Amino acid sequence: MTTGEERFLQELDRALAEHPEKEQIIAEYRSHIYEVLREELKADNDSYELIVNRLGSPKEIASLWAEEAKVTPRRMQILFVVLNILIFLGGIALTVAYNVFQFEWIEILWERVTAVPSIIIMVYMIFWGLLGYEIGKEFGSGGLKIVRRTFTYAIIPNLVLMYLIVFKLIPHEWFQPLLNGPFILACILLTLVLYPISWIGYRWGRKASL
Repeated sequence: MTTGEERFLQELDRALAEHPEKEQIIAEYRSHIYEVLREELKADNDSYELIVNRLGSPKEIASLWAEEAKVTPRRMQILFVVLNILIFLGGIALTVAYNVFQFEWIEILWERVTAVPSIIIMVYMIFWGLLGYEIGKEFGSGGLKIVRRTFTYAIIPNLVLMYLIVFKLIPHEWFQPLLNGPFILACILLTLVLYPISWIGYRWGRKASL
């Protein structure tokens, strides 16, 4: 460990004080310092200034983490679970309205939505990527557990819907022309890749938090 690196980490340790994720934060910045010094090929006493220029001062970093600590993991988790449920409720409401009521604007909306299933899938993938990104940005290295928990809870509506479809417990004719073989297969495959998408979003958000 260089003198500059040691000084930076000691100051960061003091600045973080009693932060609950102090050890994780220091470990994360230790790896970032290693990358900075490797890129710059510099490992002398002047490396402290280089590290500060690239990553910010220990006080600035501690201040940012103190602000992020105000956003509790539980609130973030509930937010995305509720958003996912709202997406499902919105889809259910549109389906019921289309099949029960005869409003022209609902029919137009239904035709446009069902005409572009690929866009529906793309938007939903973006939602799960955003989930991981926001958690990574807010909680850094401590966010991976939150991503896993949030994913576990938020995926429940998806699994319930797939169960209802597979066992034909919902009227298939209501969901035509969406409910066909290729679309069902695409939904199953999409469900399998949702966590990797969230994980990639988390890694991206974690980098953006620096």
